[in-house]
Amino acid sequence: MNFGARLKQIRTDKNLTQPQFAELIGIEQSYLSKLENDKSQPSAEMFGSIIKALGMAPEVFLADLDQDTQASLRHIPQVSQFREGVTIRRVHHARRYIFGAAAAAALGFAMMLAANDGIFFPNNQYKYVSNGVIAPGESETIFEQYRRIQEMRMMAKIITIEEIARLQAEFESKRIRRMTVESWRDHGSVYFENVEGGRRMFELADKRYVHSEANRILQYLGALLAFCAPLILLVEWRLRAAARRITRTSDN
Repeated sequence: MNFGARLKQIRTDKNLTQPQFAELIGIEQSYLSKLENDKSQPSAEMFGSIIKALGMAPEVFLADLDQDTQASLRHIPQVSQFREGVTIRRVHHARRYIFGAAAAAALGFAMMLAANDGIFFPNNQYKYVSNGVIAPGESETIFEQYRRIQEMRMMAKIITIEEIARLQAEFESKRIRRMTVESWRDHGSVYFENVEGGRRMFELADKRYVHSEANRILQYLGALLAFCAPLILLVEWRLRAAARRITRTSDN
């Protein structure tokens, strides 16, 4: 909208004739007619008088004016200040979107890397095996060394070979209770756990890479965020460009 059309719109909204409106703002009707028909442009002093008579803030009056009209009125300080303020707001708005999109993209890539490296949720699954419960006072290698211990007792003529067979059978039937535990946590090559009757020694039997469900979700979310961040920035830029074209078309 140009200056004359804006002035006429205000007069129409107030249901005033040209003489009444000219009297309200303190100018001649002929001069008002020239302003409304864009045959004359107000001076800085006249613009200030019009705004003051209307009791309207300059930015409210100028908000509906097209860019070309605002440029033609740049000799008026209030118009120049308004245009500078609009430019600053646009730059700030654009920066906010750019920084926000960059931060979102960086976060998305960081999430994908974290999922791939298992920073928050492990990707390695550990398998530990325990042969049975180690009684208090027994060696940690009791299950591997039991038969040798009995053989040494036999060599010392403490027990017979028949007793070795009987003791070995009892040991295997009563003491050997294999237990397998799978864990996402790395306990090292060996760890102990207190249980009833003693403690169990768990030894690492296998380690394999398993992409956990949590990391899959984290990776998908990161990819979505990294992809959508520049897309949103592009859409926002296209919408602003379309809005400017629509404004120019309506003004024309």
